[in-house]
Amino acid sequence: MTLQVTNNEIANNELETSTLKSTSMLPVMESFYTIQGEGFYQGSAAYFIRLAGCDVGCVWCDVKESWDVNAHPKLEIHDIVKKAKSSGSEIAVITGGEPAMHNLNLLTSELQKSGLKTNIETSGVYPLTGNWDWICFSPKKFKTADSSIFKRANELKIIVYNKSDFDWAEEYALKVTDSCELFLQPEWSREKEMVPLIIEYVKAHPKWKVSLQIHKYMNIP
Repeated sequence: MTLQVTNNEIANNELETSTLKSTSMLPVMESFYTIQGEGFYQGSAAYFIRLAGCDVGCVWCDVKESWDVNAHPKLEIHDIVKKAKSSGSEIAVITGGEPAMHNLNLLTSELQKSGLKTNIETSGVYPLTGNWDWICFSPKKFKTADSSIFKRANELKIIVYNKSDFDWAEEYALKVTDSCELFLQPEWSREKEMVPLIIEYVKAHPKWKVSLQIHKYMNIP
């Protein structure tokens, strides 16, 4: 019998191997100091480090240019941390793309040594590496989350694109801990349709809170 291995399987095996290896360099699409526009830390100053690479494939993603891991330069972690520290921020938000594709042990330890709190925004499709002060778990229908994220998440943020997403949100609310903060956020292109529905849903189910992308309302990068 001939064993057939697909390209996807090869890519997944390579990714699994790479995430186990400590690295001193990471692919960075962009980094910038701004205001956190979403979720629990909404309105707080934060330094964002957007890592390249994502295979989740959200059709409404507004940073699709981050998907190709090879399209962006690999930077030394020492330089990434130095720039984050010099911003004056107290919080470093690691986002993507899907940042959990990478080994984040060294990055988070160096950020914390520099006095920064480490926050991550992840779809949860890969087991997390690194040391985290805050984990924002935002699952997507396009790829199943790894169950290891459920008990670690400090924040569950569900993007609401259709009415059916409310039921989907409740499924995940049952998976996370009781202390996990629950947020419903309209997908930006459907904001006018979804905000009224989210408001009424939160009023009827007050364990949830509303998250809005306030940086887009305020034209903040």
